[in-house]
Amino acid sequence: MANVFKSPHFSPTPTSISSVNSKSQTHILLHFSPSQKSTFSTHPSIQFSTPRPISKSLISCSQSQNPIPSPRRPEYIPNHISDPSYIRIFDTTLRDGEQSPGASLTSKEKLDIARQLARLGVDIIEAGFPAASKDDFEAVKQIAKEVGNAVDKDGYVPVICGLSRCNENDIRTAWEAVKYAKRPRIHTFIATSAIHMEYKLRKTKAQVIEIARSMVEFARSLGCNDVEFSPEDAGRSDREFLYQILGEVIQAGATTLNIPDTVGYNVPSEFGKLIADIKANTPGIENVVISTHCQNDLGLSTANTLAGACAGARQLEVTINGIGERAGNASLEEVVMTLKCRGDHVLGGLHTGINTQQIFMASKMVEDYTGLHVQPHKAIVGANAFAHESGIHQDGMLKHKGTYEIISPEDIGIERSNDAGIVLGKLSGRHALRKQLEELGYELEDEQLESIFWRFKAVAEQKKRVTDADLRALVSDEVFQPEVVWKLHDMQVTCGTLGLSTATVKLISADGREHVACSVGTGPVDSAYKAVDLIVKEPVTLLEYSLSAVTEGIDAIATTRVLIRGENSYTSTHALTGESVYRTFSGIGAGMDIVVSSVKAYIGALNKMLGFKEKPQTKISLERTTVST
Repeated sequence: MANVFKSPHFSPTPTSISSVNSKSQTHILLHFSPSQKSTFSTHPSIQFSTPRPISKSLISCSQSQNPIPSPRRPEYIPNHISDPSYIRIFDTTLRDGEQSPGASLTSKEKLDIARQLARLGVDIIEAGFPAASKDDFEAVKQIAKEVGNAVDKDGYVPVICGLSRCNENDIRTAWEAVKYAKRPRIHTFIATSAIHMEYKLRKTKAQVIEIARSMVEFARSLGCNDVEFSPEDAGRSDREFLYQILGEVIQAGATTLNIPDTVGYNVPSEFGKLIADIKANTPGIENVVISTHCQNDLGLSTANTLAGACAGARQLEVTINGIGERAGNASLEEVVMTLKCRGDHVLGGLHTGINTQQIFMASKMVEDYTGLHVQPHKAIVGANAFAHESGIHQDGMLKHKGTYEIISPEDIGIERSNDAGIVLGKLSGRHALRKQLEELGYELEDEQLESIFWRFKAVAEQKKRVTDADLRALVSDEVFQPEVVWKLHDMQVTCGTLGLSTATVKLISADGREHVACSVGTGPVDSAYKAVDLIVKEPVTLLEYSLSAVTEGIDAIATTRVLIRGENSYTSTHALTGESVYRTFSGIGAGMDIVVSSVKAYIGALNKMLGFKEKPQTKISLERTTVST
């Protein structure tokens, strides 16, 4: 797909300026004072640059009038950060985030998201678990080749990371996928908590240490100079054992130590102390970067992540919209905006290299591709995050936006719709539509714009005013779709109380042929889905179906999300358990007609599922086919 996003054209973000001493101590929240130690390598192939003072200004909140430049990103050295206040952002949306039920992504979608993460400026992209399946391997390899070699004018290029279990096959597969990037990394892990070692691994502490040490050495022997090690379930592991195994992998050549709260069990003070204790008691810890990875089972992932940063962690693992296994992960937008808004004042000057104006676009892309809707009251990117309904709040906002907003929506790439000068309607032309889409951060090819333009005109004929939310829904329906195997051409339904619902559906296959089917069902959507099944001939189970209105009013665009599971073998290997799991596939659709929207979503899910098939597609008859039941 062509480059859909670019840097949005927003008015300068109002900010305030504060100068920060890089040697100032951190003593807020947890009362820990991380020491600023010089670092020396214990591994011959790790290179250092001489630390030097970096002059920087931090964006604290959006209250003043003058824009300021973003802080400088330090030179990338795998096991060392020259600026003691700089936080590396490690995004694992494409790996841990994709483990969310229904969040299966095609290779094309993963590449699109990786490009957007690079625009966002994340330091490390964990592109996937290459050993999970052939498709996962190829997706990581493609991201490494393209995104991992796209160096910008400032010299920034993201590290491309692949996850592996502590075995030679996984590690070799991960290296074969990521080695094409300018900055490749292998991330390997093994469980260290008593319950995991006894019931899952069935191994002793000594055996686990030997496996971890030897596998980190093996990763380095392949030529990878950037190796991250994670002791899975560190939050419930014995501290002395953690110090021991972490010291061993440091000697073996690990450059980053990631400390995961795998089951979201810890509270902030507890997790912060864990990081501080590891920093104080692990031999050789000054030679590596400490990282955090916090799950959200108790709703504390963001708080725990920030507590870890205050205690000395300088890499934070997060996902867009906080998606992930079970209750999800620490949310990138929450962590980054907290550091942006409060890092200067109460977090000791901690800061990132993230371009926050790309946050909203990243959130929308992940939401649309995964089909995982963002809850309205989600911090930073939820639909209600900048909405004010209370009369008292509205009065304060009219007098001064700072009364009830600590962050400006423009900071994350949202333009206030009531401040925009263009109002789109049925008389608007292509130029006005393109301009408005550019204001929203979308850059489309002429062919894509033409397709959206005619969809826009059809909506505008039925609505007096087309809102930004309507435009986003149309773009999602036209652009954020899997590669087309089947496309809806026409459909007609008859329903009511006088008889069975009937649907006639015409689909266009990838070779341009028309296929028509008729079916009856318990309702218009059921009959339409059965007609589609007669054409596609892929047995699936519908797991979820949801319908919502984009805006208020009877003339609102409807968006539909479905989740399906194929009855044939669409499996991958789960990174943590090693078990084969059946993939589920989501699809989204939008339209003024709820049945049309529903059928588009269903076809989108089928297309995504068919895109995962490794066997050749069955040849479709060259003649037009008509099926009925």
